[in-house]
This record gives sequence, structure tokens and C-alpha cells, in this order.
Amino acid sequence: MSNFTKSSSFNRRALSSLAIESPRNSSSSVFTSPIGSAFASPRSQNFGGSPRPSTNRLKEISYLFQVLIIAGTIVSFLVIIAGGYLYVVPSLGQTFLGYNGALEFNSSVVGDRECDIFDGNWVVDDNYPLYNASECPFVEKGFNCLGNGRGHDEYLKWRWKPKHCTVPRFEVRDVLERLRGKRIVFVGDSMSRTQWESLICMLMTGLEDKRSVYEVNGNNITKRIRFLGVRFSSYNFTVEFYRSVFLVQPGRLRWHAPKRVKSTLKLDVLDVINHEWSSADFLIFNTGQWWVPGKLFETGCYFQVGNSLRLGMSIPAAYRVALETWASWIESTVDPNKTRVLFRTFEPSHWSDHRSCNVTKFPAPDTEGRDKSIFSEMIKEVVKNMTIPVSILDVTSMSAFRSDGHVGLWSDNPLVQ
Repeated sequence: MSNFTKSSSFNRRALSSLAIESPRNSSSSVFTSPIGSAFASPRSQNFGGSPRPSTNRLKEISYLFQVLIIAGTIVSFLVIIAGGYLYVVPSLGQTFLGYNGALEFNSSVVGDRECDIFDGNWVVDDNYPLYNASECPFVEKGFNCLGNGRGHDEYLKWRWKPKHCTVPRFEVRDVLERLRGKRIVFVGDSMSRTQWESLICMLMTGLEDKRSVYEVNGNNITKRIRFLGVRFSSYNFTVEFYRSVFLVQPGRLRWHAPKRVKSTLKLDVLDVINHEWSSADFLIFNTGQWWVPGKLFETGCYFQVGNSLRLGMSIPAAYRVALETWASWIESTVDPNKTRVLFRTFEPSHWSDHRSCNVTKFPAPDTEGRDKSIFSEMIKEVVKNMTIPVSILDVTSMSAFRSDGHVGLWSDNPLVQ
């Protein structure tokens, strides 16, 4: 991996959003603030949607995109539903091939009908799981629930079934061939990392020589490493992960700042490692789990825009500015003829308190109000007004059912239950 260099400020969108500053005590409303004009995009009057790539371009890459969509979709709910983890994502490998292989990412066609693949239900499938986490060298120890003593595997037997779509089985050798020579990059928090791990494990099931797959720097898989890259040498492609939990750049403490301020988050500057991402064939982003008071205000981290410290800015307002900064970087840097961009929505939590989670044996019968997220709505609004096409992996509702997916007691850190 090349050395990291400083990024420029992508504040064209973000600076126009500074009017969304909220009262100082508004951090308590992180998940309850309504979405309204206070969070409007600078171009919110344009609801025409993102332009689409050519039909030929879609034909060439749609199959792989559908694989990644299902990967992002079904991995997400179970990777951290509240910390939920990798081995509960057997559905990752389902592929979705639509009419002529040239459909929009979130839809397929059954007859003359469009179908949203994110509208569906979890169904039992005894053919699952599609890989064994204990046999995959890229699974972190804490994510192997069965290996850590979980006494049943029912949580592995659920497959996502769209209401009006047919989702074919994962054909790993075909996918490996289509990935030949490509570069797939995940950027985000531990949700992205576990999705990255699961995709690697799925792809390895199609290889006889497992030694042909290796981490490029010889690193063990851990959350403490900023960059992880796994190369499939037989097919000449890499699957990479960059840890960037906020997507924007942490700032230094200003000498004249109030005592409660220990650090800042520069909302108008993308993460310094952004230059590492731009040449990817596929870019899959997420951010959200760290946008909570416990990771921000309670640690002394406050928001900064330009040289201005925004002590009164709420978390939802700051999240919106960060998304606009990300969107400006995509529009100014990414070549849509080469790179396909995807963004995964927010996964709801099933924590019962700060130290334990209500882990159930089966998926919940309903979403219990967890199927909506202000962060997810902001993602959709920002993407809708972008000039470069971005596919949304809308996992919020489907992940809300998976209260059985948390790592719970079956981690290598039993203090986090």
C-alpha cells in the first residue's frame, strides 16, 4: 500500500449546509430528529435522480453488481445488527441476474413488473450456510459464533427472499471469472470490514488452492489495521478494506478551544486516505455506527467546518454535511465509466443496554419500529441529487428483523454481550 497523503477539502456541498447547526443540547435527538428543510441538500429541488450508465456498460458489469448488492444487503444486517457478526450472513453469496443483465441495481423484472429486491422476507433454507467460517482464514476469531460455542446453527439457515423476485443461487466460479483483473474496495467501519471478510470467504469456496489467496502485507485480520487487502492471485483481483469510520477527516485540537473539546471531526474534508480509493472498479461505502454521542461528544470530539468549531451542531446535521462532502468527492474524482459506487444504509441496533443484546433464536416477527433511520433517509436524499450514479444498498428494514444475528456471548470478548 502506498503512503497516505493529505487530501484536499471537498466542501462545495458541505459549506452550503452550515445553516443546519442545531442547539447545543440536541445530541440526544440523534435518532429522533425529523428530516425536513433543515437537512435539505443544496440541490434538493432537483429530484430527477442520478444519470444512468449506458446499456452496454450495464450489460458488462450488472452480474457482478448484483452479487455485490446482495453481499452488501445481506451481510449488513448480520454484521453488526448491534454488533452482529460475519458468520450469520450465509445469504451473502446470492446473485441476482435480471432481464438481459441490464437492469437498475435495486430492481429486477418478473414479467412486466419491476421488483425491489429489498422488499421481502426471511425464509428457512436448509442448504445454508454457503461457507464454513471455521474453515476461512480471513474470519476474525470473534466473529465465528459456532467456533466460540454457540450451541445451535438455526441463525445460519435463513435466506432473504424478495416478494416479487427470483434470486438465483450463487455460482462462485462464474463470479470469480467475472472479477478477474478487478479491484473491489470497501470503505467504512466494522460493518464494511465484516462484509469484506464474508465476501472473501464466499469467493474462496470456489478455489481448490486456498494458498493462492493471501493478505498483501501478510497482516492478520484485525479491526486495528487501517488497510487490509486480499489478493486472489489465480484470478488477478483484490478485495480491499479501508477503515474510515466517519469517511471525513479527524482534526487536531485547537489551542483556544473549550476544555471539553479534545478533538474535532472536519466535516468538509474527506478522509486523508481517499486517494487510495479512486481507482477501484467497485467502491462500497458505509458510515453510521460511530455517529453517536458515545463515540463523539462523550469522548470530547466535536464538529469543525473550515476553521470554525461547531459546538452546537447536532449529530444528524453533521452527518448530512459529511455525506455532502463525500458526494462532492465522488463527483469530482470518480470516473463513472470505470468505477461503480455503492452506499449501504444504516443498520438498526438490537442492544438492550450498553453491554448486552437481546439475542433471539429466530428472526423477530416484525421490525418493532427499527425499520426507519434518519441516517438512511439522508443517504437516499444526498444520492438522489448526485450527478454520478450511486447504487443504494437499502438494508435498514431487512436487518431490523435479525435480532438473532448478534455475536452475543459467542465472541472472543465475552464482556461485550
